[in-house]
Amino acid sequence: MRLRASQWFALSVVLLVLVGVGGTVASVLSLQRLSDARVQLTEHLSPAAITAGYLRAAMVDQETGLRGFALTDDEALLEPYESGREETARALDELARLAALDDVEGTRDDVRAVRDAVREWQAGYAEPAVERIRREPGSGAEIVRSGAGRARFDAFRLRLTEFTEHIMDSRAQAQERLDRNADIVQFWVVGTGIVVLLTVAAVALVLRGSLVRPLQRLARDVREVAGGDFAHEVSGSGAREVVALGTDVDAMRVRILAELDALRDAEADLRRSNAELEQFAYVASHDLQEPLRKVASFCQLLQQRYGGQLDERADQYIGFAVDGARRMQDLINDLLAFSRVGRLEQPHTDVDCNVLVERVRSDLARVIEESGATLEVGPLPTVRGDASLLRLVFQNLCANAIKFRAEAPPAVSISAERDGDFWRFRVADNGIGIDPEYEERIFVLFQRLHARSEYEGTGIGLAMCRKIVEYHGGRMWLDVDATGPGRGSTFYFTLPASEESR
Repeated sequence: MRLRASQWFALSVVLLVLVGVGGTVASVLSLQRLSDARVQLTEHLSPAAITAGYLRAAMVDQETGLRGFALTDDEALLEPYESGREETARALDELARLAALDDVEGTRDDVRAVRDAVREWQAGYAEPAVERIRREPGSGAEIVRSGAGRARFDAFRLRLTEFTEHIMDSRAQAQERLDRNADIVQFWVVGTGIVVLLTVAAVALVLRGSLVRPLQRLARDVREVAGGDFAHEVSGSGAREVVALGTDVDAMRVRILAELDALRDAEADLRRSNAELEQFAYVASHDLQEPLRKVASFCQLLQQRYGGQLDERADQYIGFAVDGARRMQDLINDLLAFSRVGRLEQPHTDVDCNVLVERVRSDLARVIEESGATLEVGPLPTVRGDASLLRLVFQNLCANAIKFRAEAPPAVSISAERDGDFWRFRVADNGIGIDPEYEERIFVLFQRLHARSEYEGTGIGLAMCRKIVEYHGGRMWLDVDATGPGRGSTFYFTLPASEESR
């Protein structure tokens, strides 16, 4: 059974926590035992052994001072005896305090035995001997020769030796515990670190096998599909989420493939329909030319031959017929030009827009001169496209700027700036302007914002400009922020840069 990524993560975390907690608890317990052994060794047993040495030295000082006093009756020689008694008392008190702190079995009994032996020697031999020597000067030599205090002093030495041996045994055991717990702490610290590292490595391997590698394979499959190979099957492995993700992505691939097939069929139908419509428009427009020419010709003949011979209303009717035929011919010609955009495809070449605009200036020289228009052209780039079609874009925009002029002489500004792999062109004028609410309507075929009596035209120019720009892979729009009634019009369009300038 496959586990979820969250379950793998939870198992990894639980494992790491268990290892960490186990190692921490064991290390803390070992450290506690290590601390107890250290305290017992350094603060109880070692001071007890040292104090036992002080006690032995103090008793030897007492015995030596007493012997000197006994042999010479010199009170000054009792000074080591008196100082030894004080040191002995302090040493016994310290041993009693350390024995009360230590929990080693028998320590208190040993201290009591040593204390009893010291009191036995002092009370049973030393103090009576000092009193007798002071009462009976010269009796000290007899007391020393009698050996009355030797047995008691030997008993003290025996008890102190037993106590010292007991302390040394306890010290050895404490040292052993100290070393053992130090080894345990070291083992757990090192062992826990190794186990954590191994656990992390194992978790990393598990996660790599259940998440990282499956995600990499899934990403590779997705890139294959994204690259256009929609027939490449996508499947997930490892954790359940990755498997489910692979299944979902493959389902999406299958759906995209089905929709792509449907889209291709629809696109093929659309292309066929567009081709048929374009052919129909071309044929219909072409077939309309001849009868329109005949109507226009005969209407003009009527106007020339019978103009002024009929009544005023007849002359007006003939004028309407001639004007309608001429406008119909203009519409058909513009419609033919619009239908040819993209259909009669010419190889795209590098087009110098500076040269292109100069040709447009030459084409519009008459209207420019009559209107007093000025055409300001900044440095223009070289683009990739069909020169004849791009010429129509600049010509239509400049002609519109002159046609829809205000009271001031027309002024047209053309500039361009780089925008990634495209050049963004700006064509601005000081004409009557366009209401921003018509920003999309002006690009619709045959849409006019003014009556024909005000401005001539068929309403195809801007629609053709946008179609030409989009045919070249760019886009065209009206700058509503810089356009409005009385403010002139500003158009933008983009064209792909030439290969050399990319």
